[in-house]
Order: sequence, then structure tokens, then C-alpha cells
Amino acid sequence: MRVWTRRRLLTSAASAVSAAGLAATAAVPARAAAAGRPRPGDGDIVAALRALPGLRLIEERQDAEPGYRHLVLGLRQPADHTNPAAGTFEQRLTLLHTAADRPTVLFSTGYHAVLTPRRTEPAVLLGANQLQVEHRYFGTSRPAGPGYAHLTIRQAADDHHRVVRLFRRIYPSAWISTGGSKGGMASVYHRRFHPHDVDGTVVYSAPNNVDDRDDSACLRFLDAVGTPADRAALAAAQRAILLRRADLVARYEAWAAGSGDTFRIVGSADKALEIAVLRVPFMFWQRGTAADVAAIPGPGATTGELYQWLDDTAGLSLYADAAARRYIPYWYQIGTQLGYGSVPTAHLADLLRHPDGIEARSFVPRDVPLRFDPAAMPDIDRWVRRRGSRLLFVNGSQDPAVAEHFRPGGPDSRVLWVPGGNHNVDIADLSPADRASAQDALFRWAGQVMPA
Repeated sequence: MRVWTRRRLLTSAASAVSAAGLAATAAVPARAAAAGRPRPGDGDIVAALRALPGLRLIEERQDAEPGYRHLVLGLRQPADHTNPAAGTFEQRLTLLHTAADRPTVLFSTGYHAVLTPRRTEPAVLLGANQLQVEHRYFGTSRPAGPGYAHLTIRQAADDHHRVVRLFRRIYPSAWISTGGSKGGMASVYHRRFHPHDVDGTVVYSAPNNVDDRDDSACLRFLDAVGTPADRAALAAAQRAILLRRADLVARYEAWAAGSGDTFRIVGSADKALEIAVLRVPFMFWQRGTAADVAAIPGPGATTGELYQWLDDTAGLSLYADAAARRYIPYWYQIGTQLGYGSVPTAHLADLLRHPDGIEARSFVPRDVPLRFDPAAMPDIDRWVRRRGSRLLFVNGSQDPAVAEHFRPGGPDSRVLWVPGGNHNVDIADLSPADRASAQDALFRWAGQVMPA
């Protein structure tokens, strides 16, 4: 089980646009669409945005840094890009606007939109505009009707494609796409199906689970990361928690009752606790530092200390309904296309009660079908290896999420590693030579001269 995270990050009436009109908009060539359209130069970005078909200005927030405007938008998108009769939904976007003649960064979250106006690293380096796209079925960007039938890699890629085509009418300069973790995965998937939408892509800490039947890469990583003493300490802490299961489950249930939460989706606090314990090695190394190694509870730890450490490491609130409900679409994607890696269990076998607890089905209601498509990820991986150009992957060598990582084989693409880095690495964390190489690529793709 994985929840991939990263540190990066309503006033006018909705426009009525038919699905056929939306399809026609998507078919307009990117450069041609920019001709003769309103652009904010000395004028107003708000007027230009309101002229875009299907776009609604929800709110302009007064929290942007100097030189930027922060606007919350809604874009009418087809629920099914292959079937206009399926209707539409409004996809949440946020825009950090600085100038129409600056580059634009397309920021894929992979999850919910974040309203904190934080610029991504590429946007900071380039002094760029930034357009954030909330992933379909997350947050408010949800098509009507039950289930998640239209939550696929291709449908989300087509969402991003329409966003770029539409906003090029305002921003005709270079476009760079970016995202971290699941957002980075979404950026790669967008490029697979629409490789010429943007001029380059910077991907941080993105997993690439090519064959969901083979989890050996993740298991090998977790069996080798850190020192033998570090791994033994984690294993001992896991066993200590499960040996005190009754007391810790009681604490967990008391927390849920006090916060008005329940465990209907997962099934019980006991199962949720066991899942959290199994996730410990993955989550610990994904986010841990040397200081965290020193804080692993030892043999003398109290029940309270074990509970707090488990919560800090694996996030106990994630398995209770309030949070789990928000991430049902994530687990649906895991169970239908993305897949996930395994975690070591042999050292806990005598203490486990919930076989397959960390499978995607534990987090998706039983009335939602999960049919896995084994061709989806091999298709993405094949394109990246053979044809993926202008792709920059930045990974941390201590991050289990990239135990199986993308390996681009196309022109002007590379994978750069931060030694000892975890899931939260940036270009700024690279060695001086690699950092210079990454920045050179980014500025070249954006058609700019890198500052001396």
C-alpha cells in the first residue's frame, strides 16, 4: 500500500458549453489558437480568462507573492473524452499569473488542488506563470454519477491536453510540465499521449510499477536500504506494536470516537492499525532522515510512545473514513491501472490477522468494481524508454517509491539522483554538476538563457 505525497505542493456564474463545443476547442492547433485572441499585456488577465470558452473565474485570492495574481478557476471538461454524450464536469484549476509573455508551468497534483499559492521549483527558476490542475475525481473535480468508470490514465491525460490547448491562447510562450510523486506520474502519462503539448517535463520522485505481479524491486530495496541495525530496529518496533495490539487499537478507537471518525471503509480499527504497521518500512524510508533513525522506539518504549511513533511514521488518520474517503479515487487507480509494491511481512507473519489488508480493495467500497488492466503501465514504460524526449527525472537514492523508476531513452532526457535523498528531493538538492545540468535543460526547453 502506498500513499505517495510530496512537500510541494467563487463568484461568477458557470459558462454553459456543449460537449461538442469542448471537443472542437480541443482540436484547435496550439499555436494557431493563440492568434487573434485576447491576451493580457497591458490589459487585464481576468478579461482574457473570461473570454476562454468553458472557463469560470471562481475567485481571485489576495495571498499571492509580489508580482503574481492568484486565481481559482473551473474548466468545463468532458466526463469521457471519447463520448460527448457522457456529459461534463468542472475541473478545478488555480493560476499564478505574472505575465503573458513569460513561460508557463503546468503543475499536475495527481490529487486534490492546493489553494496555497506556492510556486513549484521550475516556476521559481523560470519566473513563470503556473497553472495547477486538480486530478479528475479528486476534490471538487468529479463527474456526476456513481463509480469511477472514467478515471483512467488516458482520460486524465486528455484533461491536461485540453487545458494546455485552451490556455495557450493567453500564454503562447514555452510550456514546462511538472509534478511530484503521483503528480509526476500524471505528467509522464500526459506526455505519453500528447508528447508535443509542452516543451519539457520535470518529474520528481515518480514511481513506475511496470508489472504489478513483480514486486521484487521494492522488496529488494527495503531489504537493503539503511544499515542492518536500522532495519532491525524498524522490524523490532513493528513487532512491539503488534504485540501490544489490544492497547494500541483501544487508543486508536478512542481517537476516532473523539474526532467523530469511523472505520467503515477499511473495516475496523484493528485492520487499520495492522495496515499502518505493515507500511512502516516504506513510509519511514520515504520520508525519514538520520534523525528519524535515532528516534525509532527501542525495547523500553511505552505503549504511548509506540502509538505516537506509528502515527508520526505511517499516519494513522489516513485509514479512518474521513481521510480514506477522500482517497478512494487514488486506490481505484492503484487497483485498476497503476499497481503498487509489496512490503516485507515474513518477520510479522505470526502476528498478522488480515491477509491482503494492504491491497487496494481495502480502500475501495465493495460495490465499486476493480478490474486491473495489465497493459496500461507497460505501455507507458515502453514509450518512456523508446520515445520519451525532454524528460528530466529527479529522484532520491533512499526513496523506496522509486525502487522501480522511469528510465527514459529518448533524446534530451535523463535521470538524476540525490545521494541519500528521500521522497522530497528537488533540483536544488542535486550535486553542483547535476544541478547545473538540470537547470541548463530547463532553461533550454523554455527558450531562455540560464542566469550566470
